[in-house]
Amino acid sequence: MYFNDVHILYYVILAIVGGIVGQFVDYCSRCFLKEQKIFSKESFAKYKRIILPNYTLIAITAIGYILLLYKFGIGNTLYTNLDLIKYLLLFPMLECAFFVDLKEQIIPNRLNLLMFEIGLVFVFLHGFTNINIALNMLLGMFAGGGIFLLITLLGGLIAGKEAMGMGDVKLMGALGLYFGLQNIVVISVLAFLIGAIGSVIYMVASKKNADNYIPFGPFIVISTVITIFVPFSLLFNMLMEFFTLGMY
Repeated sequence: MYFNDVHILYYVILAIVGGIVGQFVDYCSRCFLKEQKIFSKESFAKYKRIILPNYTLIAITAIGYILLLYKFGIGNTLYTNLDLIKYLLLFPMLECAFFVDLKEQIIPNRLNLLMFEIGLVFVFLHGFTNINIALNMLLGMFAGGGIFLLITLLGGLIAGKEAMGMGDVKLMGALGLYFGLQNIVVISVLAFLIGAIGSVIYMVASKKNADNYIPFGPFIVISTVITIFVPFSLLFNMLMEFFTLGMY
């Protein structure tokens, strides 16, 4: 049986791998929260004493991997599989960023640096086949980090406090390497839209005021995941319809 020209066995294998990766994400998130080394016997020994299956992360990662395989399929060469491999690596890192920022209002530098380094590897690999793709990815890095850095600086000047943390700026810069110029702009706009709606819902539901800090990283992650699975043209048209009140 085949789905999108991929045998069902590949989906089963990737779902199992995704489940294992999901549990590893739980371990990494705990290490980030406690500022422990990930590849450390001491950290792993502590985790073993409290280890419980994190069924939420296991399910999310397994489903995410299945959807990625369905969207990108499997090619015959390394270069035809670059997008699939890239997002299989990025997906668990996004999960870490989501849960750590949600709990501690910080995106660890180690995590952002890892995303950045892996992103540069893919820029290098894409450069072998199409230099324009590689240049677009580098432009995405500057655009993603630049947009959020500008907002952070303006927020500091106007409001006297950071509009968002530098972790968000670094995250967007790293993500630009994966998505390129056009998609990172869409991610930025979508993140602010979802963030505005989510913040209002959160403040109403929790009866908090506007001075309470709401981490922005989870909104970036949600927007990024949407951008992975929804075609650029559809997202662009939806955003244009929304911001032009249907006159686009």
